[in-house]
Amino acid sequence: MDFSIQTVNDLLNNLFVNHADRTAVHFHSQSLTYRELHNQANRVAHGLIRCGVKNNTRVALLLSNTPEYLVSELGIFFAGGTKVPLNNMLRENDILYILNDSDSEVLIVEEQFFPIIKNIQLELPNLKTIIGVGSKEKLPDQFISWESFQEKESEALLGISTKPTDLSLILYTGGTTGKPKGVVHTHQGTVLTFLSIILETNMREDEKILLTTPLPHAAGLYLYAGLVKGAQIYIESKFDTENVLQHIEKNKITFLSAVPTTLYRLFDFMEDKEIDVSSIRTIQYGTAPITAARLRQGLEMFGQVFLQIYGLTETQSAATWMKKYDHRIDGEDTKILQSCGKSTIMSRIKIVDENGLEVSRGVEGEITVKALTNMIGYHKLPEKTAETLKDGWLHTGDVGVMDEKGYLYLLDRKKDMIISGGMNVYSSEVENVIQKHPDVRQVAVIGVPDKDWGEAVTAFIIPKNNQLNVENVMQYCKTNLSKYKVPKSIQIVEEFPLTNYGKVDKKVLREPYWEFADRRI
Repeated sequence: MDFSIQTVNDLLNNLFVNHADRTAVHFHSQSLTYRELHNQANRVAHGLIRCGVKNNTRVALLLSNTPEYLVSELGIFFAGGTKVPLNNMLRENDILYILNDSDSEVLIVEEQFFPIIKNIQLELPNLKTIIGVGSKEKLPDQFISWESFQEKESEALLGISTKPTDLSLILYTGGTTGKPKGVVHTHQGTVLTFLSIILETNMREDEKILLTTPLPHAAGLYLYAGLVKGAQIYIESKFDTENVLQHIEKNKITFLSAVPTTLYRLFDFMEDKEIDVSSIRTIQYGTAPITAARLRQGLEMFGQVFLQIYGLTETQSAATWMKKYDHRIDGEDTKILQSCGKSTIMSRIKIVDENGLEVSRGVEGEITVKALTNMIGYHKLPEKTAETLKDGWLHTGDVGVMDEKGYLYLLDRKKDMIISGGMNVYSSEVENVIQKHPDVRQVAVIGVPDKDWGEAVTAFIIPKNNQLNVENVMQYCKTNLSKYKVPKSIQIVEEFPLTNYGKVDKKVLREPYWEFADRRI
């Protein structure tokens, strides 16, 4: 049998043999060994082949964090197909667009989405097979039930041959501007992503990993890195503060993957409680900046266990890591806490000006990344691909600066930069200052249209207590920020809108202010 360790299916087939008798995953009360997971995935692979799936055939998944999701995506790899994961919080028009744009021929979908898929079915000319996971009573006509699709299939290894250049997955961006873009990755890049995570996190065989964010996103990468190492993985359908802490205490979780929003909830809940979190060896966080003040709070509660990443859908893996030894609250170099670390084993970082020329250390510019895990391009978007990938360097659209030691500081998204009175204001800088105020629980800063300033810096604050006084916070900003960076107004809110992946959705915050504006900048 031909094989290449540069392809996902061969890497996985080998590990399932090596770890066969170990427990692989826990879904609530259900647990599966590596052998059981492998057998179920093989059945799915045989079913997909029977449905006409060949190398690079697009197979879409519209499922929550369930056992069916995991065995389906494994089955796609084993059948040689290309995975197209859809987040289960997408709206109908986004689902329709992604299924058509990706040329998906097979869809595996759970019951809650049956009405949506039935409603758009006639608008999906490329979709040949729809497999429904749910009760047969609610299964629409022309859908194949999950049971009849795979339960009688063989559990034997298929041994489909794939090449490193075959497409492993097409990931769709969140679509913050315009339609979602399909980010195309190869088997080789995906294998290197798994290995990069293992190396950079020092992931061990005895890890107990807790994942509470959607598997189509970054959580899925940590899942596979854990599987490669033979770890036990606990998967929850959503983040719940008390449930996470119960997991840590009861199951002695060693590795937690989170986003800043969920970490804040953990910190707040733990403030006045005695909870045993001593089993935690690693807390990986990323997808959004975390303020230095909140990070200090986490270090005091959990110890020096934090690992920060900076990456994009386009880089698949992390472009930078900030290691545990950099997460410290003593010493002279505490400014490093505001960085997102250094380039990884498999990446290089370069800051460039508007002409694409590298700038000196300490000078801000656009962050570009050259990595072994970078996408090969955007699906069906050659002009956008050429604009983003230049001479092997991926232009991120993010503004940053690199210090003399190689630490990268993410200043802002280009599109989030506020231009007020002709001056550039980075919202993250304002957020970092306001977050240090003792009465502020969380803050988000945006620019809103203003006749005099072009854009007015506006802060939204979730208060920590009823002592928060807007005038007091405003004075605090005037003391700690340059005059042009001080918010023109402060809004008190109870919660922030969040994206599908737990980030503060600034697009939603901006919308009421920019809805009738002639320009968006």
